[in-house]
Amino acid sequence: MIDEGRIINQLKDKSQRERAFSTLVHEYQEVLYWQIRRLVISHDDADDVLQNTFLKAWMALDDFRADSKISTWLFRIAINESLSFLEKKKRSTDLISGTDDFLANQLQADSYFDGDETQRLLQKAIAQLPDKQKAVFNLKYFQEMKYEDMSQVLNTSIGALKASYHHAVKKISDFFQLND
Repeated sequence: MIDEGRIINQLKDKSQRERAFSTLVHEYQEVLYWQIRRLVISHDDADDVLQNTFLKAWMALDDFRADSKISTWLFRIAINESLSFLEKKKRSTDLISGTDDFLANQLQADSYFDGDETQRLLQKAIAQLPDKQKAVFNLKYFQEMKYEDMSQVLNTSIGALKASYHHAVKKISDFFQLND
């Protein structure tokens, strides 16, 4: 893990900024990639959203006030970029009612997906969740993020996050019961 205080100081120093940012990219690119990938499904789309995430972070460095952890700030940008991407995709595909099936089928066709049938079904169930529930489920289930941290990432109350997670788990459970 990186020393947050040292990295923040380096990011504020224009002469050290590029090197410090490279450290951030190296430290967080994999975990952010997988968080994004679970939301947007496709490897290529996840790469694009990850690139946009780091680009937005770079452009917003002067606005980072360090009142949250760097990881929280990066996750917030990544989630927002992912949700924006999904919104654009829904509008552009004109498949409003079939977008979730479209995303799930994209996963099956993705040559980078190497999961078994259970993992494919889980991803299909997650793809059918509303975007906010999808984000909450992924952060809690895959990242094991605490609700307090999630609250900062998603700018939502802890109670609302717990309710969203509960509803997501129920919908996923129902999905598996129907596909038994």
